[in-house]
Amino acid sequence: MINGGHIVIHSRDAEADRDFFRDVLEWPHVDAGGGWLIFGLPPAELAVHPTDGPGTQQLYLMCDDVEATVAGLAAKGVEFTGPVTDARWGRVTGFRLPGGGEVGLYEPFHERATDG
Repeated sequence: MINGGHIVIHSRDAEADRDFFRDVLEWPHVDAGGGWLIFGLPPAELAVHPTDGPGTQQLYLMCDDVEATVAGLAAKGVEFTGPVTDARWGRVTGFRLPGGGEVGLYEPFHERATDG
C-alpha cells in the first residue's frame, strides 16, 4: 500500500535551497546522512492537468492567507516572481529559491482534498 510521496527538487545550489527550507520556512527535517536533509511536508494534494506538449511537474505550496504569507516571507528576504493575482482556482504568486528554481504559492478558492 502506498503510504506517502517524496518530492525531489533538482537545484543549482542544493545546499542553499536546503538552508531555505530549514531556516526560512522552518520545516521539520531529518538528516539522511552527510547533510542530505529530508523535509516533512504539510498535507499535500495532487492535480493532473491535460497538456498537448511534454509532461511537466510544478510545485505549489498552499496557504490560508496569501497576502499575510507573502508579507511574512518577504520580511525574511524571499524574492517573489510577481504580484499576487487571481486565478480561477485561487490567489497565486511565486517565489524564487536560492538555487534559482521557482515555487508557486497560492490560497485556494476550491475545497482542499486534505480537509476531508
